[in-house]
Amino acid sequence: MRMSGELDRLARARAGAAAPARDGPREDGALPGDGGPRGNGGPRGNGRRAGARTGGRAGESDGARGGDGAAVVDALAADMARAWPLAALSTDRTARIPAAKIALSTASTYPESTPAAFEMAARLGYDGVEIMVWTDPVSQDPQALRRLVDYHGIPVLAIHSPCLLLTQRVWGTDPWGKLVRARAAAETLEAPTVVVHPPFRWQRDYGREFIAGIERMAQETDVRFAVENMFPLRARGREVSAYAPDWSPVEDGYRHVTLDLSHTSVSRSDALAMADALGDRLAHVHLADGSGSAKDEHLVPGRGNQPCAQLLERLAVSGFDGTVVVEINTRRAETRAQREADLAEALAFTRLNLAAPAAAASP
Repeated sequence: MRMSGELDRLARARAGAAAPARDGPREDGALPGDGGPRGNGGPRGNGRRAGARTGGRAGESDGARGGDGAAVVDALAADMARAWPLAALSTDRTARIPAAKIALSTASTYPESTPAAFEMAARLGYDGVEIMVWTDPVSQDPQALRRLVDYHGIPVLAIHSPCLLLTQRVWGTDPWGKLVRARAAAETLEAPTVVVHPPFRWQRDYGREFIAGIERMAQETDVRFAVENMFPLRARGREVSAYAPDWSPVEDGYRHVTLDLSHTSVSRSDALAMADALGDRLAHVHLADGSGSAKDEHLVPGRGNQPCAQLLERLAVSGFDGTVVVEINTRRAETRAQREADLAEALAFTRLNLAAPAAAASP
C-alpha cells in the first residue's frame, strides 16, 4: 500500500510547515547554556525542558503529545486511512491498540547526529528512541544520553550494540565486552532491550560461544538481548552466509529476537511466517520496507513489497507489548524538512496499522 503522489506531496508540505526547531542540546549532548557535559550526568534544575510532562505517555507535553509534529502525524494517519480504507483499523472506534511502543532508531536520521534524532523523535511524537551505538561520541555515552532523555522527555527504549562493520572498534574490539557495555547502558537508561546481530563468520570463537553466551547474559539481567535476523550474501547465483551460527535466528533457540523487515526482503524470507514461528520470542521489530533487492534498502513502510501493514495488524491482534522501531534510510533527504516528512510518514503508517478490531484482539 503505497501513498499516492498527491498524498506524498501533502506529507512533505505538512512536515515543512511544522513548527521550527528550538535550540536543543549541542552535538556533545550538553544542554543549551551549559559549559559542557555535567559530572552528575544531569542538566541544570530538574533536567526537563519547558513544557515537558512529568508523567503519562513518553513524548507528550502539556496539551498535545509532540506538539505540532504529532499533529502532522495524526493528519497523515487520517489521510492514509482515506487512501487505504482496508487498512484503516485504527480509525475504527472499536479498534484495539496494543501496549507496544513506537520508537525511532537514531540510524534513521543519519547523517545527522544523535541529539538531532532525539529532537526529531520528540517533535514528531514518537514514544522513544533506539540508540544505534556508532562513531558519534554521544551515542556511546550513557550520561550524555541521559541528559537528552531528560531534556526531550522521551525514553531510550533500546540500545543497538555496535556490531556493524562500521563499528568494529567502537567500545573496543572484544564482542562480549561490547555486549557488557550495551547491557550497562540499557540498565542505566532503563531501556528494556539490547539489539545484537549474529557474529560474523570470521569471529570464530565468538560464533562458537554465541548461543550459550547470550543465554548466560540473559540470566544475569532483566534486559532482553534480542538477536536480529540478517541475510545471506548473493553473487553469481550463489548464496553465502556471512554470519555464524546462522543469519536467521529462528531455529537457534534465543529467548528474544528482533525481526527486521528490510532484512527479510534481502533474504527473500516470509516475514509473517518468521513472526509466527518465533511466537512469544518476538520481542522487537525493526520496521522498514524493501523491494526484494540484494541491497538492504530500509524503505519507508508502504513503499516496498514487504507485509509491513499485515505484520503490524497481527502484532496488535496478539497483544504485542514489545517495541516497534522505525529504522528507515533517509540519507538521500536534501533538507531537514524532507527527512522529517519521511519520518512522519513512517510513524503515521505504523500508528494506523498497529491496531486490531476489538473482536479479534487478545483479551
